[in-house]
Amino acid sequence: MSETGFEGKTVVIGVTGSIAAYKAAELVSRLKKAGAEVVVVMTEDAKRFVGPLTFQTLSCNPVVTDLFADAPRWNPVHVSLADRADVVVVAPATANIIGKAAHGIADDALSCLVMATRKPVLFAPAMNVNMYENRIVQGNIAKLKELAYHFVDPEEGYLACGYEGKGRLASADSIVAGIEKLL
Repeated sequence: MSETGFEGKTVVIGVTGSIAAYKAAELVSRLKKAGAEVVVVMTEDAKRFVGPLTFQTLSCNPVVTDLFADAPRWNPVHVSLADRADVVVVAPATANIIGKAAHGIADDALSCLVMATRKPVLFAPAMNVNMYENRIVQGNIAKLKELAYHFVDPEEGYLACGYEGKGRLASADSIVAGIEKLL
């Protein structure tokens, strides 16, 4: 898409508790510069890695961190965001959020949003190589793909945990390309 190719599109970015959470800031910034309306939903664990203020500043929108926060309107925030989004992107996507989605568990703002939306959902996994290659995680990914969820594969290389292998969050370029394809 062109520099303004995201104009008029709402991209909801779900950030989970991975060291790669800091990389989501670049993604939010790039989408905002490209003209998208960006709303960030953070899990509690994500807030341990990056503060909501970072994403609020980059997106120019309040950050959703609590499923039960007082909503300014009558409808729950996860339902209104599910309706408003043109695409939902979970980056980084941990084994936890992938497992929740694969099994219909909705116990926080992000997992409820994933369950409530009828728009495309794109997962960008980021985790230790052993976790990523685990048969349970791979089974959950396969199940979600069968259910028409989308994935941007992680990259191979040095991981924050000191291991080498597949598990690094895909580049912002790759994730943006995945979003473009869905829009």
